[in-house]
Amino acid sequence: MSEKMIYDAKKDPRYSKPYIDADEMRERSMPDGSKKPFRYVHGGFEGTNAKFVFCFPRKEDFKGRFYQYLCPFPGPDEEVASLARSGEDDTIAFCLTYGAYFVETNMESASAFGGHPDPHKIWQSSAAAAEYSRRMAQEYYGCERPYGYVFGGSGGGYKTIACIENTNAWDGACPFVIGSPYSLPNTITLHVQGMRTLRHAMGKIVDALDAGGSGDMYEGLTEDEAGMLREITLMGFPPQAWFMEAAGRWDDGSLPVLMPGIRQHDPQYFKDFWEKPGYLGTEPGSNALRDRLQFKTKVVGVHLPGEAAAEQSQEEEYTNGVDTAWKKALVDGGGAWIEVEQVPQGEDLYLKGVNIGFETGAAAGKNMLLGDIKGNGITIGMCYGMDDMEAVLKSIAPGDVLTLDNSDYIAVQSYYRHQVPPDPSFHAWDQFRKEDGTPAIPQRDDIMGPGFCGTGTVQEGTIQGKVILTQSLMDESTCPWCGDWYRSAVRRAKGSEDDFRIYYYERCLHGDVSTLDTDMIVNYVGGLKQALLDISDWVERGIEPRQSSVYEMEGGCVHIAESAKERKGLQPVVSLSANGSSCAHVRVGETVTLTAVAEVPEGAGAVTGLQFSFSDPMFGTHAKPDRGGDYNDFMAQGRSERVVGRLKTYVTEEGLNAGTATVSTSYDRPGTYFATAFVKSQRNGDQDQIFTQVKNLARARIVVE
Repeated sequence: MSEKMIYDAKKDPRYSKPYIDADEMRERSMPDGSKKPFRYVHGGFEGTNAKFVFCFPRKEDFKGRFYQYLCPFPGPDEEVASLARSGEDDTIAFCLTYGAYFVETNMESASAFGGHPDPHKIWQSSAAAAEYSRRMAQEYYGCERPYGYVFGGSGGGYKTIACIENTNAWDGACPFVIGSPYSLPNTITLHVQGMRTLRHAMGKIVDALDAGGSGDMYEGLTEDEAGMLREITLMGFPPQAWFMEAAGRWDDGSLPVLMPGIRQHDPQYFKDFWEKPGYLGTEPGSNALRDRLQFKTKVVGVHLPGEAAAEQSQEEEYTNGVDTAWKKALVDGGGAWIEVEQVPQGEDLYLKGVNIGFETGAAAGKNMLLGDIKGNGITIGMCYGMDDMEAVLKSIAPGDVLTLDNSDYIAVQSYYRHQVPPDPSFHAWDQFRKEDGTPAIPQRDDIMGPGFCGTGTVQEGTIQGKVILTQSLMDESTCPWCGDWYRSAVRRAKGSEDDFRIYYYERCLHGDVSTLDTDMIVNYVGGLKQALLDISDWVERGIEPRQSSVYEMEGGCVHIAESAKERKGLQPVVSLSANGSSCAHVRVGETVTLTAVAEVPEGAGAVTGLQFSFSDPMFGTHAKPDRGGDYNDFMAQGRSERVVGRLKTYVTEEGLNAGTATVSTSYDRPGTYFATAFVKSQRNGDQDQIFTQVKNLARARIVVE
């Protein structure tokens, strides 16, 4: 094998003419209410679409390094996106706090999610910005070459790995919640297939797995539901993550954005699915046939956005997070709706991904996505890439024939079954392989996963610096096993994992925002930022980071070690008992004593706080959630009032830092309640270091009679 060519941006003439169009002193509002001055620089490279932002701390605060963030789906103005972040999520404030300057670019993107004519420029232009920032830093601070670290999650994880594998611009990388070369579109499609086929079973699944539950998530499921749950779990989807659907939050993620690319790449699939043996669409009595909708009707009238009954969507707080960046490609129907002669009837209609197609009139050939059916009206949902929505709506006239059809959307949900990777190291697909390793069901001619990485490269493990990977155990979008797969790739490519660490976080989803902190989940953001500090210690001072998390693999399932001593990593481990048990049975008014015990892995810090909530407001068995509002509103509904426990810290016989707290409560009405204990730890045991608090939680069930 020939030696890998490593890109050196300093020698690339395309990025030899940087320009600056803004250079000024600004102030950053910090989470504690204080202000920090910094030097704001905005510019780009002549003859390219590449733009960048540098945020330099004061000279007396600088410690010789920078952190560069890579967004999952960069847009043409991506370089300024992080300026909108605040609080725990404020990466710029984090950098200023710890003496680093911040770098972000638009990765030479000309349009949001529009595809890149040369995807190599994503990491090449990022490297060019990194190198130019060094030149500016050396002039500004009078320092030697600053160390640099790149980080990004989800789609930004692909980009981060492309940067650290293919360039010499950075000394280390902290990718997070990464996918594998075969994650897209597969993990998104299997998630949506699970939502459709298990939509009546979510509550049973989550209740069985919750504190005090039976532990048997298949109990009470139909044969079809149990089979699908088993299949999707083996593919790597974490069963606990179904709690959002069980609580009324149904979100198909980026599938509407990915659909056009799949249709363009493999249009024949959407015909074969309904016609050829071996596909779910041809199995007699299958759930695909049951949920298929094909309906034709005529237009009575069109109601444009802003008219009566319009429902305005709420904007995201910022659009460069791992769960928000892709939404830049969607156009909101804005409350527009079409009155029709007839609508489909049925008690269990599957209305996700329903295409509104116009067969006659001026809008013939145009397509939109259905939002909902209300009376004799159909609302317009979030549509991908429509820059002419208003014009199309105005062209629709009474008498025009339209169709409602979800055939393609149901078909795409099974796409992962027919995309078995040729590489047998992807064990999630073993269930679709014969004993000899060949596929057991029909496969498409081309496996399209690597093409979705968006960088012109595929992860190989050939890291050119040190890497600390952050991965979530309840990741509903990329599946936790992808981190283990990349760990194996590094081991194969480098012969060891001496320059690599992986930290798994339980009770964490895919998203990278502090709002993901409810009575059911916590966020991994504090652990990620600690990893950024640890990698600088590793590179600059030779301080070894904590050991990788200890876990076992079963197909696509990651089973983390139970105790903090065995588990290693960074996250504290916590348990909660109610009257000494995971499930307490009491009478109205009877005292319930909650006891939490938390331990921190060796060298990972000390417990900085224990809090309790007594009644899960959304995610409990008997919760009746409000399904309205945006994502942040929904998550806020999942936070109950918290009580600070009186923390007692100590050192265990095994030498681990630990903490315990006890509180008592009672309930004045019968019902099933869930209490939660929340733990935080920090490397130096400092509760005031907001950016590096590492979180976890535990739950207990209380049945009040």
